[in-house]
Amino acid sequence: MANHKSAIKAHEQSLRRRDRNNRMKSRMRRAIRATRGVIGAVGQQDEDSASTARESIRTTGALIDKLAGKGVIHPNAAARHKSRLEKRLRRASAPAQGS
Repeated sequence: MANHKSAIKAHEQSLRRRDRNNRMKSRMRRAIRATRGVIGAVGQQDEDSASTARESIRTTGALIDKLAGKGVIHPNAAARHKSRLEKRLRRASAPAQGS
């Protein structure tokens, strides 16, 4: 345990930052999960659901970029999350192969 007043304060600040970062990461994970759900509902003929999915990716991407800018997540992790969402949308909206 910290003994000096400044060390005690620094420890309390780190706890507050950790709590805030965890809340923000949870918010990001919920947004990604919701976006995946929207992407899963995209059909080939339904242009409305595709535009809804694109809008969802846009807002989720903005949130991810914001967290990366604040240092909550690494910039490469932010890029990876956004890339995977875009890739999932491309797969969902692509015409069926085969037949």
